[in-house]
Amino acid sequence: MRGWRNAVQETAASKPLFLTIYATVILGTVVSSFYVFSAIYSPTASPTRSISSSWLLAPPLSQNGVSLSSNISQPSQHRSNKLRPIWEAPSRTSKMPRLKSFRLTKELVAQRAKDNVIIVTFGNFAFMDFILTWVKHLTDLGVSNLLVGAMDTKLLKALYWKGIPVFDMGSHISTDDVGWGSPIFHKMGRQKVLLINAILPFGFELLMCDTDMVWLKNPLPYLARYPDADILTSSDQVVPTVVDDRLADWKQVGAAYNIGIFHWRPTPPAKKLAKEWIDMLLADDRIWDQNGFNELVRRQTGPAFDDESGIFYSYDGNLKLGILPESLFCSGHTYFVQALHQQFRLQPYALHTTFQYAGTEGKRHRLREAMVFFDPPEYYDAPGNFVPAVMNHAGGFLSFRPSISKSLLLDGEHNLESHFSLINYQMRQIRSALAIASVLNRTLYEFCHELLVPSSNKSNQGKTIYNLEIHLSKEPMRCVVQVMPPLWCRLDRLWFPHPGALLGSLTRQPFLCPLDHVFEHKSAAESMFRKFLRTQTVILFLSDLGGVNVMLRDLPAEEFGPAINIREYSFLNNPFLPQRVRESWLDVQLCQEGTEDCHASSNTSRPGLLRFPKRSSEET
Repeated sequence: MRGWRNAVQETAASKPLFLTIYATVILGTVVSSFYVFSAIYSPTASPTRSISSSWLLAPPLSQNGVSLSSNISQPSQHRSNKLRPIWEAPSRTSKMPRLKSFRLTKELVAQRAKDNVIIVTFGNFAFMDFILTWVKHLTDLGVSNLLVGAMDTKLLKALYWKGIPVFDMGSHISTDDVGWGSPIFHKMGRQKVLLINAILPFGFELLMCDTDMVWLKNPLPYLARYPDADILTSSDQVVPTVVDDRLADWKQVGAAYNIGIFHWRPTPPAKKLAKEWIDMLLADDRIWDQNGFNELVRRQTGPAFDDESGIFYSYDGNLKLGILPESLFCSGHTYFVQALHQQFRLQPYALHTTFQYAGTEGKRHRLREAMVFFDPPEYYDAPGNFVPAVMNHAGGFLSFRPSISKSLLLDGEHNLESHFSLINYQMRQIRSALAIASVLNRTLYEFCHELLVPSSNKSNQGKTIYNLEIHLSKEPMRCVVQVMPPLWCRLDRLWFPHPGALLGSLTRQPFLCPLDHVFEHKSAAESMFRKFLRTQTVILFLSDLGGVNVMLRDLPAEEFGPAINIREYSFLNNPFLPQRVRESWLDVQLCQEGTEDCHASSNTSRPGLLRFPKRSSEET
């Protein structure tokens, strides 16, 4: 203290101006010291909190809701609030927020993004069940950094009340299924590209998906293995280029890059491509979005980015592209026809319902066949009520196990003749199952709205007779619903000429083929099918009955009669099938006419056994 006092006295005796300066410095030092010590020892002070509060300031927004902040990783103000878990619906007593609160903004994306990645799909109300399936698979995998774009207000409201993170795309698209290739379909494709151009400037990585695909495994760790790629895309490649989990060999991929699954990073080359892509589409509405993407990125292919990753240069020579492996990010062909993941003993990440031939109904049926589509509980139960005047039990589901000879499956060449011999034989068995259902409950079809056929296939060498094992549900239902059987094919089906099985593919012959490989659309098919059920006098081969898109379509009852629905062959193996339905089967056995209790009858007792004469006609 004596030293400080002497210094002050000397300064005061010499020059008053310096006294003032010294006094100011000393006073500033004391005040600063007091602030530092109080900040350190105060029980309520938190350096982390005081720093983070500046990050919580909402970035300025432009008039269209796009953030103008250049700091991409800046969290939003609502980021600090706990988000409502997906599937936790808002209280029904609450009021839905105004539509403008659902605008796509950087703030909204930041709320949902994790590790700077957001997963997005979009659609209209016609695809709501696909969207719910898409979300359910991701949340079951523990993935919640997702958003759904609603192209109509009806879908937006429905998703909001189910607790699904949703934003308004402002598209005002029809709520109906627009159909592949239609003008509205192409308009929806342009919305995807607009969406990519809207999200990339926010600075987030974007995994963009179509709604007709499902996630079977969390893809984010796989995508993170390739941080140098600007874009990782799926493809329509059917000839495998790798047999493990590496990226596809880009030099061998000759098929189109498929934009139903692709991952974008917010790099300058990716943003440049997205901008040129949307400019191309808006300048010519005849260009399909996927064709435009392929045209741009294939301007240049190569050289390789390095020797190991599988990434290569494309587009303008600066964009780094990787092609996702065809056995892990599966198309409708590599999954349903070749089953590459099974042959290579791999666990696939994704399934996209391409390479199918029955529209939206066919896509839905394919996913049901794979038991990866989430239906409401009533789908697994036959509709209707018990009708005691009709019978002493009510039918629910009918299933049969067809018998196919070895010669039909394996003998001779795989050609048109052997293929259609096998197909027609299976169709005749399905027709017989319909006839048996009719005999068991002749008057049932006057009340029935659904019909069901087989669930499993069993080859029986050397036998070509109808060895049908029938099961009929005893649940109190008004209808019999028919479960379609698994169908065997000897030849593949494609929309272009081919030799029966694509060269280089791993299509096994014969193979279990999807239902839409066999059933094709025909005019008046639904009407003929329903006439058969009403009159029970019209005898048809199922080749005349039409395709999956007709069989599953909701058509006017006054014109076509009561609706006929089917179930997929895997229906009875689905874990969502209620246990009471599993345990309610009646066995129906074919017997030799004239033996004891061998006659056509619908009288049963629980657990019950029906013995039905072999070679019975529809009339008997």
